[in-house]
Amino acid sequence: MEPLIQMKEISKNFGGVKALQKVNLTIFPGEVHCLAGENGCGKSTLIKVLSGVHTPDHGEIFINNKRYQKLSTKESIQAGIQVIYQDFSVFPNLTVKENLALGYEISDKKKLVNWKRFDEIAKQALQTIDVDIDINKKVENLSVADKQLIAIARSLLYNAKLIVMDEPTTALTDKEVQSLFNVISKLKTKGISILFVSHKLEEIFTIAERATILRNGKNVTEAHIKDLDTNKLVYYMTGREIKETTYESEFDQNQKPLLKLNNFGLKYMFKGIDLEIYPGDIVGVTGTLGSGRTEFAEAIFGITPSDSGRMEINGEEVKIQNPRQAIKRKIVYVPEDRLTKGLILEQSIERNIIISTIGNLLKTFKVIDVKKVKHSVDYWIKNLGIVAMFPKRNVSVLSGGNQQKVVLSKWLASEPEILILNSPTVGVDIGSKEEIHEVIKEQAKKGMGVILISDDIPELKQNCNKIVTMDKGRVISIENIKEYSMSR
Repeated sequence: MEPLIQMKEISKNFGGVKALQKVNLTIFPGEVHCLAGENGCGKSTLIKVLSGVHTPDHGEIFINNKRYQKLSTKESIQAGIQVIYQDFSVFPNLTVKENLALGYEISDKKKLVNWKRFDEIAKQALQTIDVDIDINKKVENLSVADKQLIAIARSLLYNAKLIVMDEPTTALTDKEVQSLFNVISKLKTKGISILFVSHKLEEIFTIAERATILRNGKNVTEAHIKDLDTNKLVYYMTGREIKETTYESEFDQNQKPLLKLNNFGLKYMFKGIDLEIYPGDIVGVTGTLGSGRTEFAEAIFGITPSDSGRMEINGEEVKIQNPRQAIKRKIVYVPEDRLTKGLILEQSIERNIIISTIGNLLKTFKVIDVKKVKHSVDYWIKNLGIVAMFPKRNVSVLSGGNQQKVVLSKWLASEPEILILNSPTVGVDIGSKEEIHEVIKEQAKKGMGVILISDDIPELKQNCNKIVTMDKGRVISIENIKEYSMSR
């Protein structure tokens, strides 16, 4: 079979940074091909070269045997290349049919809106992937999964031969992931190829047929999935062996708890929660979508204060009404969405790190002590392994794993006693994930109490000494890790 895509010896430099070094990628018609590697390995740059956003410094691209040395975005689309990025590039304030039909009509040089034709285009697009979504509904009111389906349906309007899916399952539930895989299988039967970019190893083994793995801008291997196992894949991606470990607290559980909740609740969200967090605890909290786990975390931190029950911190009853009060009580929260809630993207790495402790970095007359700032920033960059050559650059330029480390350093600098983490490794590569886990364990070993919210059960089993399971706003079980592992 002739390849659909061949990228040969692709190199791309940005200043002195070698983003890609003689990278090769081959994709066949109707193939689900995985592109894997740690953050910063060159995956995004390679995709942008394929889509015509970046011009390679060296190398050739063949699409259906047609050679391109410089590929424009227009030529890429005309050749059947469609990229679905993590934000899906949909217009939230427009309806489903407007999102589907508008670009198609513009490309067809239509000057007037024909609503009947819009309806026909939208229905036809959704029928191609066999999904039923109200075409008159505004996209902002849809689930993440439905937004993704709209992006897929839209790409098929342009006779897509290859659809690139960049981290497509990051914000999906298990059920939605399975629905997406069903759609991918249907596309495959129509001869449409998928380039599947993901950090989630179990998904790679489930959906992909072959994989190309990059590290530091170079090819490491190209292999059939059946010839790989988890250990091999992790080694190819990271260059090191990552062993699964478990965590047990070394602290006396008979002492006074850092945090004690009795009948803790928030109307319509969760109720009747009894929980104790001791020094050294890493308590995992899991549950399906709508279980109330995020609302529970935000109530402890004071974003949406609880309206029933009792909270004690170090034996003293308190009422946390806002995040400022929580921070004063040494409680901090790393939110699920680091980009909009955890970081100030237009500010520097340095400023994001020091923002929670700026009051401690002042000289007389409230002038910032530059030496103290540099010392603090250098300390956290070194201790958390943040890959940031220039701390004064915007934090937006960092990879997902390094951005998450910046959020962690911001809060750890404030010396908290209770650290709440909501899905801290979502969208983070396997190497950075392990490094974040080690940071969490190190803090717990120093006596910090940690609440780790995740739907990644292996993550909880490897890093927690207790696991709380929630469903429909209620705690249905609290088990130590040995009990939890035996029951599953």
